Amino acid sequence: MRFDFDKIISRRGTDSYKWDSSSDADILPLWVADMDFRTAPAITEALNKRVEHGIFGYVKVPDNYYNAVTNWFNKRHGWQMQKEWIIYTSGVVPAISAIIKAMTVPGDRVLIQTPVYNCFFSSIRNNGCETVTSPLYYHDSTYSIDFEDLEAKASDKRVKVMLLCNPHNPAGRVWTRKELKKIGDICLRHNVFVIADEIHCELVYKGYKYIPFASISNEFLMNSATCTSPSKAFNIAGLQIANITVADKGIRDKIDKAININEVCDVNPFGVIALQAAYNNSEEWLDELIEYLHGNYMYLCDFFKKEMPKLPVTKLEGTYLVWVDCSALGKSSHQIYTELIEKQKVQLNEGILYGCDGDNFMRINIACPRQLLSKALNRIKEVWSK
Repeated sequence: MRFDFDKIISRRGTDSYKWDSSSDADILPLWVADMDFRTAPAITEALNKRVEHGIFGYVKVPDNYYNAVTNWFNKRHGWQMQKEWIIYTSGVVPAISAIIKAMTVPGDRVLIQTPVYNCFFSSIRNNGCETVTSPLYYHDSTYSIDFEDLEAKASDKRVKVMLLCNPHNPAGRVWTRKELKKIGDICLRHNVFVIADEIHCELVYKGYKYIPFASISNEFLMNSATCTSPSKAFNIAGLQIANITVADKGIRDKIDKAININEVCDVNPFGVIALQAAYNNSEEWLDELIEYLHGNYMYLCDFFKKEMPKLPVTKLEGTYLVWVDCSALGKSSHQIYTELIEKQKVQLNEGILYGCDGDNFMRINIACPRQLLSKALNRIKEVWSK
């Protein structure tokens, strides 16, 4: 490999949310979804050049920014989006919240597929809406969609929006074209607008393919808003940059107004620079990262098979977030979380955060050097294998 993902870089004392949230220096954090790798060299170089200028005023987002986004999605994912469709903002969560605000009124319902990213719940609640869940079907260490239930829930006249997570966090699924088409058709039949959270779209493993929901048909394009960001794949979440892609001008104007109401319409110059360096000059780095992450996943699967065979590891098609079935432990995910912290100083995400369907599971962030992953797994074994 050209890039060194094995190098351990200390993040303690850098005000890292992941590493410095606990005052205990012995805690190994495999929880919040950022990576313990330095970002791509092209991004660092571009940021260093911008720092050397020494003036950090308000930024005017240039045409090159939009070109970087459109060229990347066309080349890598076969989606020919247009510059005019793109609204930039500070993050995918603020984007989702703004779209919900634009497409609903308080009291409306928003449909989600659980277990799912925990911020979906708060974005719905904060806009005065109600959550409607269509649980994913868990079988043989993977998840599928209960389309009969999804259609029944979507047929509720009060359901105005569906939040689609593609690739899905924490289930690890990369939805197929067939699955996405069924989702889209259901939403069209029942006049449900789709918000596609596709933040993990770059992190897909060999044998699977990310398909932008909006790229499937013109009908889906006009009935959706897609949220993307280079933040997860290139480890630049702290730079606060994301995009909403929405083709329908009337809907786009509503979303743009909501973004301004939420006051998340301004971005910082470093995010703008980093996105361009990521999409224009960092594809080789990303390809090697994905290979390394898959190696971490295979290492973890082998470790569980040998040391903790009663705890199935969910099949991982995309993301770097591994979902482990801990039903055999006979404890709630909060109990398991607490025991790991107290007994072995390992911090994971408790499954209950992602909905009631997740209470028998734990989420493990494997985006770290393999040596750290091995150390954490050996600590986990001391609690879970007994």
